[in-house]
Amino acid sequence: METSSIEVEGLTIAIREAGPRDAPGLVLLHGWPQSSHAFENVIGRLATDQRVIAPDLPGIGGSQGTRKTGEKAHLARVIAALIDACGLRQVIVAGHDVGGQIVFALLRNHPEILSAAAIMDVVVPGVAPWDKVIRNPNLWHFAFHAVAALPELLVGGHERAYFDFFFDTLSKEKSAIPAEARDIYAKAYSRPESLKAGFDWYRAFSEDAKANAVPPASPIDTPVLCLRGAAETGEISDYLNGLKAAGLSNVEGDIIPDSGHFVADENPGALALRLARFRKEVSA
Repeated sequence: METSSIEVEGLTIAIREAGPRDAPGLVLLHGWPQSSHAFENVIGRLATDQRVIAPDLPGIGGSQGTRKTGEKAHLARVIAALIDACGLRQVIVAGHDVGGQIVFALLRNHPEILSAAAIMDVVVPGVAPWDKVIRNPNLWHFAFHAVAALPELLVGGHERAYFDFFFDTLSKEKSAIPAEARDIYAKAYSRPESLKAGFDWYRAFSEDAKANAVPPASPIDTPVLCLRGAAETGEISDYLNGLKAAGLSNVEGDIIPDSGHFVADENPGALALRLARFRKEVSA
């Protein structure tokens, strides 16, 4: 695996890359509070016959530059430019958590660049069961992270301890995310601009929801795989029905065993196998 950086949309995007340069492309998008390191144990398993690229999202980790907004349509435009700059073909984009919300924006705004897409362990703003999920008091951090400036003030300098709460609470087994990985994730948000970038994703949810509530001009027939960890709360059928109602006409779902929310960390082998099978399904 190699690491490098690419200039797109006035930003410097750090990437991890592996696999034959002329092979079909697979882009892996992390979520909060993680970086591209989330796919450290997934990339090599998928790079035999695919060109796999995992970026640090704008402002996070090794990625630098001033973002215009945390809105997912903007971030999708950056990822679309990254795909073009890397010269990828037959592209599947798989996103976890906020990365999955970006994938949904790609499907709405840039479907022509995607052969298929995977949305993992996330509810999409404005798409059922969004209204139900945001009423869940256990997801208090959605509202807290959306407050201006205060989260940075309270979390800055305490990223590791704060992130530990979520890793411990949302994973099936705390030990699945080791101390080394937790240190890497905390460091990825240690710059003030990085921490703000992460919270800005939440601050943009209301605008994301407005954009996503507008039906697409025509159904989107790109093959989409919706994945959830077996220990995640909520029924996967609710998420599948919501995506279909939002205009995705070709959606299937599956469960990653022995995993909570952080599937790439908790069961990288099972995730890699399922993504590899998805590639074969859409290529058949």
